[in-house]
Amino acid sequence: MAKDDIAIRFNKVSFEYGVDKPILDEASFALRQGTKITLMGQNGAGKSTLLNLIAGSLKADDGSIYIDPNLKIAYAKQVIPREQMELSVKEFFEKCFDEKIYNIAPKINKVLDLVNLKAPHEKIIKSFSGGQQARLLLASALIQNPDLLILDEPTNNLDKAGISHLTNFLMNYEKTCIVISHDADFLNSFTDGVLYLDVFTHKIEQYLGDYYVVVAEIADRIEKEKMKNAQYEKEIIANKEKANFFANKGGKMRLVARKMRDKAAEMEESKVDVRREDKAIRSFDIPAQEELLGEILSINSLTIIKDHQPTEKKVEISLKKNQHLLLAGPNGIGKSTLLESLASGKSKNAKIADGIKVGYYRQDFSTLNFEDTVHDSLLEIMEKKDEEVMRSVASGFLINKTMIGAKIGSLSEGQKGLVAFARLTLQQPGLLILDEPTNHINFRHLPIIAKALDNYKGAMILVSHVSEFVEQIHIDQILDLEQ
Repeated sequence: MAKDDIAIRFNKVSFEYGVDKPILDEASFALRQGTKITLMGQNGAGKSTLLNLIAGSLKADDGSIYIDPNLKIAYAKQVIPREQMELSVKEFFEKCFDEKIYNIAPKINKVLDLVNLKAPHEKIIKSFSGGQQARLLLASALIQNPDLLILDEPTNNLDKAGISHLTNFLMNYEKTCIVISHDADFLNSFTDGVLYLDVFTHKIEQYLGDYYVVVAEIADRIEKEKMKNAQYEKEIIANKEKANFFANKGGKMRLVARKMRDKAAEMEESKVDVRREDKAIRSFDIPAQEELLGEILSINSLTIIKDHQPTEKKVEISLKKNQHLLLAGPNGIGKSTLLESLASGKSKNAKIADGIKVGYYRQDFSTLNFEDTVHDSLLEIMEKKDEEVMRSVASGFLINKTMIGAKIGSLSEGQKGLVAFARLTLQQPGLLILDEPTNHINFRHLPIIAKALDNYKGAMILVSHVSEFVEQIHIDQILDLEQ
């Protein structure tokens, strides 16, 4: 396929999930072979849906989608499907192919080396950390040797070394690539342009240039549109005032007044439909459980994983009210395993004080029942059921009338994250355990979430590889498992 060949073309494509949930409305764009494109849009705008339309797992309601017939597509989704968690590494990679691949082991070793992961082929997928699973997802796409590589939030759960490795890989990648990510520095290192899916108009805007140039271009365009509209508004008011003045004079002046009103109406029609910015969630607090006294959590020993082997380490960790602990270390060392054991009460070497409510934000959202509606999930977590309070909190997290009646399993990953934060707010825990809470979350929400965590008055354990997020939160202790 020649470099200038069209790989993908959408021509006035429309798609909706039922009457109340439009995703695309006559969206059009074209991508050439070898292009590296960022896909932007608010949580729930339909970015993953667009990728599924490209991959062929969804069909458009109207319009046409052209995919080069010689284009082999591989799609690394945000998370490994739950039904694949019990597979071995070998079985996981075998599922990437429609036919049986003989002597697949060398192929697996090659792609694992590309993503900088050592993994025994017999190891079960669910035993890998979130960051290791992110690398397995990328490897599962690469093993198919695609012409178009689709990556949906590939940096989620990755530590700095993992992001650096992925960045270098994509900078040197010579084939077509579409990426969804909220990591601006990561995107700016390799992107040729941006597709912006507007959650309000359901149209797609296409921009060329590196990520920061495009973002600046969008901001500049919006500012110019606002200024142009302000000028129109000023002239409209002046014409209406003149029209009223001449209308009161009577006679031939009424004809002048009519012309003034017509001119004002023309200007109203000429006003630019300024693209609205993504909404950010409202500022919020996570109220701490009342009457927190003394030691809330103590840890005297923990298990770390090196070269897939567990090792016991002695530690002395004690958390009281308003004390925040940052748990650090590379992917696969055992951070999520430790958090899970603490939240479930199964850790033999840690003690949570009696009566303490534990609020647990899991990176895979498995604390949420995907069959529950958002309404039932939020109401269920409240000690005192109050419909009005619940709906007020929900609206602050952009949970609207449509979304509150939807099943959690039908939401985007970003929307699930907002539901998880709404639940923590309603739960009012004494101990807050957060495992990569920035994953899937729109960048506009992150400063608001950081402020809420900074102000939290209970005990807190945080795992996050996003340093600029962590820097906004007061941290009293750091436990680095690598050291």
